[in-house]
Amino acid sequence: MTATVGKVPDALADPLAAQKPSSLWRDTLWNILRQRSAVVGLTFLVFLVAVAVFAPVIATYNPNEPMIGVQAGAKVRMPPCIHLLGCPANLPQHLMGLDGNGRDVFSRVVYGARVSLQIGILTVGFAIILGALIGAIAGYFAGKTDNVLMRLMDVVLAFPSLLLAIAIVTVLGQGLINAQLAIGIVAIPVYARVMRASVLSIREQEFVAASRALGESRGGILVRRVVPNALTPLIVQGTLGIAAAIIDVAALSFLGLGAQPPLAEWGSMIGIERNAVFAAPHLIIFPGLAIVVTCLAFNLLGDGVRDALDPRLNR
Repeated sequence: MTATVGKVPDALADPLAAQKPSSLWRDTLWNILRQRSAVVGLTFLVFLVAVAVFAPVIATYNPNEPMIGVQAGAKVRMPPCIHLLGCPANLPQHLMGLDGNGRDVFSRVVYGARVSLQIGILTVGFAIILGALIGAIAGYFAGKTDNVLMRLMDVVLAFPSLLLAIAIVTVLGQGLINAQLAIGIVAIPVYARVMRASVLSIREQEFVAASRALGESRGGILVRRVVPNALTPLIVQGTLGIAAAIIDVAALSFLGLGAQPPLAEWGSMIGIERNAVFAAPHLIIFPGLAIVVTCLAFNLLGDGVRDALDPRLNR
């Protein structure tokens, strides 16, 4: 009688078979989550997005409604009043006080998160799309095309970015949309140069030469082979650029060229109350802190993404 020998399980016979197949997206996400700065920045951003989405629930009052004549005891530029911290019960509770028009500052800061996130994402998205298109064409086709496009970008870079944005808004007219458009136009050369440098490196790779030898068209090689592999530096630059876009649009709003009253936008809130910095500092501190936290979150995330996508740090 022959003894029956059990089969060795596949996982033991071939340890590699038990492992999950590698995924570029999963590996990239894991590398990002390994970066402490990226985790901190992402946590802040998730909080800000939650505040923006649930602003109607979080805000205690209508951000554009004056409290003067509506609430007993409410007055212009009233300091923060929190009953749990000892504020008299006969005074209305306002976590961050009232502004110069008697509106609740906390509600305006909460709704301002919506505006600032929209500013950062839309402005940088516009700049990345046009900058990537210009940089990809200039880097891949080279020659006269490269010279013409890059000289145009150099002309834009020759002007101080904020001054050029002010000039563009002056021509287009005041308003948040025009301010975003101006900041986006000013940022295009940065993304164009990043994309061009990446394309110049990738177009000399062996897989591009192989596609060219197989008869694929130049346009097909650019769209299907070069551009997808050249996006990594652009993503990093875009993540870092969102914070800069928020600050620049806030600066235009501070000067009265961006968001117009009564829209709750942090830069315009500071600009309107800048003369009351000593009499009512809370009107400057709270929207200023919101700008600082938002920009810090994007910068931390950008640093983490940059480190995670750097092959020299993830061997």
